[in-house]
Amino acid sequence: MTTTTFASFIKLNASSSPWIGQRSFNQRPGSSSRSPAATVSVIRAGAYSEELVKTAKTIASPGRGILAIDESNATCGKRLASIGLENTEANRQAYRQLLLTTPGLGQYISGSILFEETLFQSTTDGKKMVDCLREQNIVPGIKVDKGLVPLPGSNNESWCQGLDGLASRSAEYYNQGARFAKWRTVVSIPCGPSALAVKEAAWGLARYAAISQDNGLVPIVEPEILLDGDHSIDTTLEVAERVWAEVFYYLAENNVMFEGILLKPSMVTPGADHKEKADPETIAKYTLTMLKRRVPPAVPGIMFLSGGQSEMEATLNLHAMNQSPNPWHVSFSYARALQNSVLMAWQGRPENVEAGQKALLSRAKANSLAQLGKYSAEGESDDAKKGMFVKGYTY
Repeated sequence: MTTTTFASFIKLNASSSPWIGQRSFNQRPGSSSRSPAATVSVIRAGAYSEELVKTAKTIASPGRGILAIDESNATCGKRLASIGLENTEANRQAYRQLLLTTPGLGQYISGSILFEETLFQSTTDGKKMVDCLREQNIVPGIKVDKGLVPLPGSNNESWCQGLDGLASRSAEYYNQGARFAKWRTVVSIPCGPSALAVKEAAWGLARYAAISQDNGLVPIVEPEILLDGDHSIDTTLEVAERVWAEVFYYLAENNVMFEGILLKPSMVTPGADHKEKADPETIAKYTLTMLKRRVPPAVPGIMFLSGGQSEMEATLNLHAMNQSPNPWHVSFSYARALQNSVLMAWQGRPENVEAGQKALLSRAKANSLAQLGKYSAEGESDDAKKGMFVKGYTY
């Protein structure tokens, strides 16, 4: 009986998909057509193996998820502008301090993704932001990519830059207290997606993941499939399966240890402009179908992005996915879906800090209950029901 490597399995699995004509799924330029390898690859993550597994399991702990506050300074400025605040370092510090010093946050939040400024920042009292997190058993994380730029030769698509110097930056981030990393690339359905864009996204994520593990950081693997478009939920499923097959092929090719990664996928939904909206049960069914077809159970946690859904939509959909046992911890890594109510309550006023923190704790608790499959939307505010989709949204 022939034993195949996981990379070979993914490659064979992908070739049976309806995207069989794409070269990057089948025989790549210069590759041979020999039979799958007869031995099992030994995946290593260097000296940090045990620590990576422990970190990933800590983040993927019951009833907890990730608070994403890794917006660039420019994007954070847009958040501040929505409540009439100027985009200054002092205002960004005040907002992030409000979030990270919320009493009791660690009961519902296991990790927080930070922008580089915040990782090296202190509160107005002189305490390091990372220490505020550690005191509540929240693992500090760091955004390491350098943003999206146009991908030459594609159908007006993007690729994510940031591999240059990533190893040295990752080592510096580890020394500052970060223990996991995030790299966000995107796939656009209205633009194809082209085989080139999918392959570039998958390869970039795999190289980033390998470099992160080599420097002690658990990589969050995030190929965001954008909500933009009027496509059906079946189209989203087809594209998601294609993208994740390619991602896991290259993760295996780069000897990434699956027990030491986390995933941050988009939920499988119709495009934002599609005439028919899907209910939480349908979204859960399609999303879990995709994950079970593509994600090995060795992966500790699936931490969904909200992608412009309303706060309540993101929570309801997560709740629906946790109505029966899953092979992985299925939770959240939300930015807007945790922060929107906070901004509305705070309004940039010192006297409203406590109100802002109560709003954060309320949303974090709601998503904690959703992770446990125990959430109820009864009593949700009208603001929580408002969609936050922005066409062509960037971080």
